[in-house]
Amino acid sequence: MPLDIVTVPCLSDNYAYLVHGPDGTALIDAPEAGPIIDALEARGWSLGVIMLTHHHHDHVGGVAELREKYGCPVMGPKAEEAKLPKLDMALEPGFSGGTGEGRCEVIAVPGHTLGHIAFHYPEAKAVFTADSLMALGCGRIFEGTPEMMWESLEKLASLPPETVVYSGHEYTASNAAFALTIEPGNEALISRARAIEAARFKGRSTAQVALSVELDTNPFLRATRQSVKTAVGLPDGTDAEVFAEVRKRKDSF
Repeated sequence: MPLDIVTVPCLSDNYAYLVHGPDGTALIDAPEAGPIIDALEARGWSLGVIMLTHHHHDHVGGVAELREKYGCPVMGPKAEEAKLPKLDMALEPGFSGGTGEGRCEVIAVPGHTLGHIAFHYPEAKAVFTADSLMALGCGRIFEGTPEMMWESLEKLASLPPETVVYSGHEYTASNAAFALTIEPGNEALISRARAIEAARFKGRSTAQVALSVELDTNPFLRATRQSVKTAVGLPDGTDAEVFAEVRKRKDSF
């Protein structure tokens, strides 16, 4: 049974994701309850489990209401258990569960927060990255270090290129504008930025994209490229140093 993945806009620019497959319906992150309940009821689905990526309120704010309504267990990173709503199962990197396309693996992606995790569905070719790898960007480094975030991005970049990345916010238009300051001559990026502008004009989400596209256009993943190293004035810099400089520039963009 293939997964049915539903993008649920929440708050001002967050996304939650319903993942419906052979093991029932899982929710990845819970920014607010209302839109998630509406999406479930529109499809006649019941919520089987809530899976949290990290502790920030805009990813967990709807947990209490959803747990009360559906009586479902809540899972999240063990490393952030003290900061999260009560967990029924604390997840550690390397854990996997589920069947068929519903099999999910937990990947540690610290940087934005120290215990941030991603959920990878290898058979379904999907990864839910929240505020680690984002469409044309990456999350701000609030708790970790640039080196830590770079290692996390390297892990995600090593997944099969056909993997679809589902990230946690609709920041893609502003990320594209920044990316063009780093690689203004990148034809793939120029084309993507135009497509993003057109999609946002029609109200469509743009935070769900194949990893192959990210590898061609996301300056944070492209810290390995000589063009990016030169653009930020570090032609001989290590990949981690170049990433840190790109992140610094984005923070002040």
